[in-house]
Amino acid sequence: MYLSALFNDFSRSYIQKLIDKWDVKVNSKTISKNLKIDNRDEIEIDIVLEKLDEILPEDLSLDIIHEDENLLVINKEAWINTHPVPWEGGNSNTLVNGVLFHCKDNLPTIWGVERPWIVHRLDKDTSWAIMIAKNDKMMQYLQTLFKERENISKYYLAIVHWIVKNKNFTIESYIGRDPNNRLKMTTTNSINPKIAISHWEVLGYIENKFSLVRIKIETWRTHQIRVHMASIGHFILWDTTYWNPKINIEMKTRYQLKRQALHAYNLKLKLYEKEFSFIAPLKDDMKRLIPEELMIKI
Repeated sequence: MYLSALFNDFSRSYIQKLIDKWDVKVNSKTISKNLKIDNRDEIEIDIVLEKLDEILPEDLSLDIIHEDENLLVINKEAWINTHPVPWEGGNSNTLVNGVLFHCKDNLPTIWGVERPWIVHRLDKDTSWAIMIAKNDKMMQYLQTLFKERENISKYYLAIVHWIVKNKNFTIESYIGRDPNNRLKMTTTNSINPKIAISHWEVLGYIENKFSLVRIKIETWRTHQIRVHMASIGHFILWDTTYWNPKINIEMKTRYQLKRQALHAYNLKLKLYEKEFSFIAPLKDDMKRLIPEELMIKI
């Protein structure tokens, strides 16, 4: 099924339920499960999660970077879903559950409804700094920042295979869906390609076989960092989508690394007429790989 390959977070049965409920449209028309999809078709999926009153607060011991009356910034753990995911067992052990517990005495109100508003998101197995708006005004302001890409910068840390010889470089290419594998993005012969720009700085080397790099992205494309590094032969450690999983076995057995070595560690933005820099310290699984002399460069 095309849709289950394109939207790989969804199970086949869940997509089938959406089709049966007319929650999937192609070119603005409801469809049957047997419809054949063409490359230029526009697909809309309306996903309605469980009502918020069915999502219970949970004490997840959130790693809080910053909090005020308008904004909450959290250093999210990898492997924790941001929102409740029906096809992964429902509405527990997610960031939303943790925020509901943390804000139980001052629950955010967005559009007149009490709910935590997650402003942005990344791959589930990437650890990162994430912002939660606590009222309408902050939500609208942050949405505008992210949409216009002005007065906001995002920086990442990654550990990649092999020695990257160029200390500073920029990758600029088009990225789109891989026509041969709907689970992947690619820089060549892609479907619906869009320009992607990443700036890279090599901070140092690990055991003379890995490179620690810092990345600033100008554009925010799906899998952008992972695809750009794969395109030049420097795959991110434990990236099972763009690198042979067998090569990653050492990461799990020797270094106890069980997810891609990518961390969104710094958000810089203009807030309250001031410049803010929210830093999310590296998680322990990535820190284990980095020698002390490199840690001081981060």
